Amino acid sequence: MEELGQQPANGNLHLDHGASSCPVTRFRHGEWFDVVGNVWQWVETPTYPFDGFKVHPLYDDFTTPTFDGQHNLIKGGSWISCGNEARLAARYAFRRHFFQHAGFRYIASDADAAQPNAYYESDRMLTEYAEFHFGDSWYGVANFPKAMADLALDAMQGKPAGKALDLGCACGRSSFELARTFDIVDGVDFSANFIRLGVEMAEQGSIRYALAEEGELVSYHTRTLDELGLAEHADKVSFQQGDACNLKPQLTGYDLVLAANLIDRLYKPRRFLDSIHERINDGGMLVIASPYTWMEEHTPKEEWIGGFKKDRENHTTLDGLKEHLGGHFRLVGAPQKVPFVIRETQHKFQHTLSEVTIWERLPR
Repeated sequence: MEELGQQPANGNLHLDHGASSCPVTRFRHGEWFDVVGNVWQWVETPTYPFDGFKVHPLYDDFTTPTFDGQHNLIKGGSWISCGNEARLAARYAFRRHFFQHAGFRYIASDADAAQPNAYYESDRMLTEYAEFHFGDSWYGVANFPKAMADLALDAMQGKPAGKALDLGCACGRSSFELARTFDIVDGVDFSANFIRLGVEMAEQGSIRYALAEEGELVSYHTRTLDELGLAEHADKVSFQQGDACNLKPQLTGYDLVLAANLIDRLYKPRRFLDSIHERINDGGMLVIASPYTWMEEHTPKEEWIGGFKKDRENHTTLDGLKEHLGGHFRLVGAPQKVPFVIRETQHKFQHTLSEVTIWERLPR
C-alpha cells in the first residue's frame, strides 16, 4: 500500500494490518472503537430496496432474492474487506446464520427500530390483491376498490359523513378513498395478512410486492399513497382484524357500511345481513357488491342466500338480499354491475362482474 502512495487504513481493513481480527480497542475513531473494519457488523434491519429500485439484468439473482425479510444487512467491513466492501455506503445482506468474518457493534437507543418494508413473495394471493388495490388498471377496467368507494360516496351526497366501515377491506384501498370525505374510516377484514398490508401503507406510506410474471420469474413494484393522492387522509383510517359475522360491539354508529365482494365468502351471510342494520345510523347507507359465486368451501349450502331453487322457482341472491334486508332498508335504484380484473401473471387475468346494490337505512 505504501508503494502506491497510500497510507494504511485507520481500521483493520483490506489486510493492511494482518490476516485476522484484532482486539476491539486497537483502532480508535473519536470516542468510539472499531467503527469500521475488524468484523462485519450485523444490524437489526433486514435488507430492503431503496425507492426507485429496479432489477439490473446482470444481477437479477443477486440482490432481489434477499428482499424476503430474512436477510439482514451487514455493515462496516471486516479485516479482509477491500474495494467496494470497505466503503461506508456498502450494503450487503445475508441470512442470520452467516458468521464468516462477522460480529456485532452494540448500540443502545430509546427509539424503536423501524423495520422497512420488503417485497412480499411468500403469499401469492397477497401480492395479487396488493396489485388489485394499489397497482395498474388492465384492459380499460377501472380500479375496483376505488370504483366502489366512488359509488358509495355518490350515494352519500347530502348525508352526514362522520364514520364509515369498510367491511372486507382486504388491503384497504377503498378505506383510503372513503377518507377523502369521511372523518373516520374503519377497515375490517378477516385476514391478518391483508390488514397488515393496509397498516403498512397507512404508517409508512408505501408498500412493496413481487408480482408473478412467468413460472419462477417475478417483477418488483413499489406503490405509495402519495402517487395515489391519498397520503393526506391516511390518519383518518384505522385497520383491524374482524369477523363480519361476529363484529365487535364498538363497531357501530356508521353513516356508511361498504361490503365489497364479501357476502359470498362468509360462513354465515344470513347472520351478517340480519344484524348489519344495528351498526348503521338512520338514513345511513349500506353498499353491497358481490359476483354471487357461492361455493361450499366458503359457505355451507344451507347458508346460501341465493343461487338455488326455492319452491321450484329460481331464487337469486338479489331475492335473498331483499328478503333479509327489506325490514330495515330501502333499496335505492336498480342493481348495477361493476367489472373488475385481477392479474395473476403477465398472461393470465380474471375478469369478473360484481353486482352492486345500495340500501338506505329506514328510521327506527
